[in-house]
Amino acid sequence: MNEDEAPRRMNSLEDRNAIVESALDAAIRRGDFDDLPGLGKPLTGLHNSEDPDWWIKQKMDREELNGVAPAAFQLRKENAVLEDTLDAFTTETQVREYLAGFNDRVRAAIMDLREGPPVFTPPRKVEDEVIAWRRRRAATREQTTNPTPTPNDGQRESREQPRRWWQRKRRQSS
Repeated sequence: MNEDEAPRRMNSLEDRNAIVESALDAAIRRGDFDDLPGLGKPLTGLHNSEDPDWWIKQKMDREELNGVAPAAFQLRKENAVLEDTLDAFTTETQVREYLAGFNDRVRAAIMDLREGPPVFTPPRKVEDEVIAWRRRRAATREQTTNPTPTPNDGQRESREQPRRWWQRKRRQSS
């Protein structure tokens, strides 16, 4: 091929298939597919699932992969349980660091226009969240030190049950 000539374009599906087949044949000759894990073993779960994505879910479980959803979905999910996540922290520094990371992820997802649906999760105001975390923490601490008694703690209520209208009428007439 001359330097003046442009590279040959793949104009048809047959051309593309031929290139892929030749690449596969070359890889087989080199031994790229030898000693792969699971070689000669049947695929598990092939015929017992109605889910078309069973194989990728199985792979994700086996490889312990998390966080492969688009950022908008991950952030929405994280935002929904943010208070519970913050309540698990024991120091204000940990809460602030987590919120800073969350806000960084939100801003990065908003600025990244390449993939996924739009991000509607707003960044959190760190000071407001820290104040709310302190309040929840104080309420939890107070509740554990001073539990409120329930109305039926082994004692019967001193009030009598209210009489029904037909019981009142019968009693008045007798």
